[in-house]
Amino acid sequence: MYLLTLNNAKTIKGEKKGMLTGILYLSPGKISGWEVCPKRSKGCTTACLYTAGHGRFSTVQEARIKRTKLFFEQRDAFIYLLKCDITELVKKANKLNYIPCVRLNGTSDIEWTRFKIMEEFPNVKFYDYTKVLNRFDNPLPSNYHLTFSRNEENDEDVKKAIQKKANIAVVFDVKKEQSLPVEWNGVRVIDGDIDDVRWMDEQGVVVGLRAKGLAKKDDTGFVIKSIK
Repeated sequence: MYLLTLNNAKTIKGEKKGMLTGILYLSPGKISGWEVCPKRSKGCTTACLYTAGHGRFSTVQEARIKRTKLFFEQRDAFIYLLKCDITELVKKANKLNYIPCVRLNGTSDIEWTRFKIMEEFPNVKFYDYTKVLNRFDNPLPSNYHLTFSRNEENDEDVKKAIQKKANIAVVFDVKKEQSLPVEWNGVRVIDGDIDDVRWMDEQGVVVGLRAKGLAKKDDTGFVIKSIK
């Protein structure tokens, strides 16, 4: 596979539940020269997991930049290759008797519904995180799930997203071995670090995530400080 990545710590956890997941990692922010995160804040930009895991290697970062440029500069070729990758993922999942899953915004926030990809692969479970509230205004494809992401600048949008019954991803300054808060702003918190199978989450919850990498040193408000 050229565009999708199967080797990710959280998606591997999903395999225990019978899910085979491919993630598309682009170059976040405007690193490639093209903006892929229109609602990013200082906090989420600094805390981005772009350089986590394999992303710390220059060869991986260069590959992500190439993919991003291909998406913006040769759109038809990119979409063709992406569909080929999804087709291969489906074939592999079928052989393993797994459910094929795809997350197209691994390190980006692109409006993928514009390209009608979900409709071409009705048996694939697509899911993403987004900070763009109006993506919840219109019905999503039945096989596409979105989780709204909080940052230090969008609390008003978070309130509106809750009213729309969207799930909210929130980062807490909780260590790996510690439990997440039971609730946040009156909404029940579930542990989003157990796996990345967001489309299986119940509706109307906060998806709690523990601060990782540079997010552990956040001072912008992006990471919610726990009550000691």
